[in-house]
Amino acid sequence: MDLFTTTIGVSILIYVVIGSYAGRSVKKLDDYFVAGRRAPTLLILGTLVASVMSTSIFMGEAAFTYDSQFGAYLLFPGIAVTGYMLGALFFGVYLRRSRAPTVADYLGRRFQSRRLQQFAGFTIILGLGGYLLIVTQGAALLLADLTSLPFVTSLIIAWFAYTLFTMYAGSKGVIITDTLMFLLFMTATVFFVAYIVNGFGGISTAITEMARLESKAGIASWTGIIGEGTDWPKPVDYVIWSVVVDIAWALVYAVGPWQASRHLMARNEHVVLRAAILACFCVIVLQMLVYGAGGLINLAKTDITPSETVLIWAAKSMVPKFLGAFLLAGIVAAALSSASTFLSLVGFSVSNDMGRKPLALTVNTTRKIMLITSIVVLVCCYFFPPNIFWFMLFIGTVFASTWGPVGLMSIWSKRITKDAAFWGMVSGFFMNVIPATIDYLGIYDMPEYYPVAIGTAVSIAVIFVFSARGRVSREEKCYRMRLHQALPSDLDRAKTRITLLAPLGLIVYGCVMPFWMLNYYVIPYQIGTGELLPDGSINWATGEALVTLTVFALHVPLALMAMKVIWDRYDPQTKRNQKILHRARLKAKSLSVT
Repeated sequence: MDLFTTTIGVSILIYVVIGSYAGRSVKKLDDYFVAGRRAPTLLILGTLVASVMSTSIFMGEAAFTYDSQFGAYLLFPGIAVTGYMLGALFFGVYLRRSRAPTVADYLGRRFQSRRLQQFAGFTIILGLGGYLLIVTQGAALLLADLTSLPFVTSLIIAWFAYTLFTMYAGSKGVIITDTLMFLLFMTATVFFVAYIVNGFGGISTAITEMARLESKAGIASWTGIIGEGTDWPKPVDYVIWSVVVDIAWALVYAVGPWQASRHLMARNEHVVLRAAILACFCVIVLQMLVYGAGGLINLAKTDITPSETVLIWAAKSMVPKFLGAFLLAGIVAAALSSASTFLSLVGFSVSNDMGRKPLALTVNTTRKIMLITSIVVLVCCYFFPPNIFWFMLFIGTVFASTWGPVGLMSIWSKRITKDAAFWGMVSGFFMNVIPATIDYLGIYDMPEYYPVAIGTAVSIAVIFVFSARGRVSREEKCYRMRLHQALPSDLDRAKTRITLLAPLGLIVYGCVMPFWMLNYYVIPYQIGTGELLPDGSINWATGEALVTLTVFALHVPLALMAMKVIWDRYDPQTKRNQKILHRARLKAKSLSVT
């Protein structure tokens, strides 16, 4: 048994033992579904990042930057990650106030509609079941490649590893192991990228060499490789695709069930906000490291096949064995963390959100349902062929059009009715899936962002039409009003000041990153292309230079807005919050007298 196999095997064993041990404290359904609603910032941060950083990132998107989009993926400002902060501010804290066991259950309560809850649960089972499929297959392919085991054997090992603790410990086991896995792959990626960048002579030298790479001309430009033979004939085509897809993913991060559900486990609303904004940083850093590594490996070898194995090849060939084993264990951890999250959510929806009436659940019954769900996924993994990157994009954008409009309007619209919510979700789902299927079958060729744009637009239109024709019930109005009442325990200036540090950090990032990118990317790139001005200054008439400024333009205003919203919402001295605190004191006094 070599070092790679041993390291991965030991790490998997640790997750199984710790995750299963966490299950010993699971006594109630609240523990199983939402970890008792006591998770601190680190655990919410860990599960937010770990659930999204799967093999689709380390294999699918790394391959994308290796093949063509290195510069574009590094230079664009990270529109998608703003969904973490915006989602926490305008959806996540309100979702937590609902105290629902699942996000689909929240929609059912908000609109007093079991039918809506069932359809929301159906989209979770279908969409996240599909996502679970690809991350399980990704983990199995990785294990098969590293250990020389047959694919079926590797598939069973991967499946068993995450199923055991997810089934037994539920959300409590998932968030603990997610955080351990997050710390592992974050640390491993940092050391791995630092080593290979140093091997290429430093970041500036590496970028200059990438700009001169003849076999993949244009890969380091602000649009990556475009033109004939690609999906983007012109720069504007790539920009539109990138912006629309990023906005769709921002909606997914904001409202999508596998991200928003993490907020249900938070200790309080300040934990929701701190973890979500810190997740912006962590995902940005991890994406830049993975995207950068994927592209830079071209300097060592330009014809790795299949390109999804680019980081695996580098871990075996470009770094010391112990560091390569560390990275590969991190990639396996990323796959297992996402798989455990998706399995828990699919299992929860099967047990809680389907059927005409809620089941009389116990912890043991839910565990059995989780096991049956996982076995079904295992069988599907054997028969369905893997397609990591494009399948990931398709599933993610389905949630943008299906959940985005309904989720946000459930909080912020006084006029949306339960019929509007139901048909808005149904139309958003099918008007995304149908065009995507038409394109996939070759019946009609369309840009990849058309399905999500069509689905979202139709969903919003349907919501407005049905809302205009219906009436909001008194129960719906009252439920929504209760969601807009902050909890007295969260109206605390000390907590609020600590929470404000998170968006303040985002402001620092927005101010510093453009200077860093100009010095370590744009100048070396322009040296390589010969575009640097004769006096050695930056040529601002280039896309690479101008795009760096969008980081400041996007993140700083959003962070300032977040600081204002947080302060206004949780400052105990505002009139509204004083009334909330006064009522809370009166209630406490009456209870003490009783």
